[in-house]
Amino acid sequence: MPEISDSELARLREEAERLETGRLFFARPWQFLRSSPSIETLPPIGDTEVAFAGRSNVGKSSLINALTGQSGLARTSNTPGRTQELNFFTPGPGLMLVDMPGYGYAEAPKPLVDSWNRLIRDYLRGRVSLRRVYVLIDARHGLKANDLETLDLLDSSAVSYQIVLTKADKLKPGGIERVVAETAAAVARRPAAHPTIIATSSEKGAGLDRLRAEIAALAA
Repeated sequence: MPEISDSELARLREEAERLETGRLFFARPWQFLRSSPSIETLPPIGDTEVAFAGRSNVGKSSLINALTGQSGLARTSNTPGRTQELNFFTPGPGLMLVDMPGYGYAEAPKPLVDSWNRLIRDYLRGRVSLRRVYVLIDARHGLKANDLETLDLLDSSAVSYQIVLTKADKLKPGGIERVVAETAAAVARRPAAHPTIIATSSEKGAGLDRLRAEIAALAA
């Protein structure tokens, strides 16, 4: 068995420390803070905010519940378009997770869809405490037209974002590596995109430790 170099050993120790910091950060008790249907009802600016965006039924609420280890924290539903406001969750001072309304739900009345979209645009463009948006993409389907429109908005708003693939456990062996590579290539030239793609499964727990570490580092 080949020996591990000092530099590689240091890298492994650093990564283990990052993952442990993320685990401890999310082990705290989380609570629902508020729902904001408009910019005027947002919480006061102060704590670091990390938002989750994605198409309806991509699994935003399930991912938040899995990250925090609290199955009933964010409301999940089989009905697309259930999240209609910005929902804020916090473990205390320092960080808020934001569950954003899902996009791409064609069955909702147009005035309601327009209202959601306006809320999202105003929030992304004017929230100085927003450190990063995690754009959730269903690993089975990859980037769709509505996703690309959201990435365009984030780029034009100069909001840092990172792609998180959901439902990675639904792919056949080897499939997730292909989707990760394709997605990374698709966002490589986008100015506000983080280059690392994180593949997750809320059901199996895959990738959650990496995502917890990323978020904890932003809140540090």
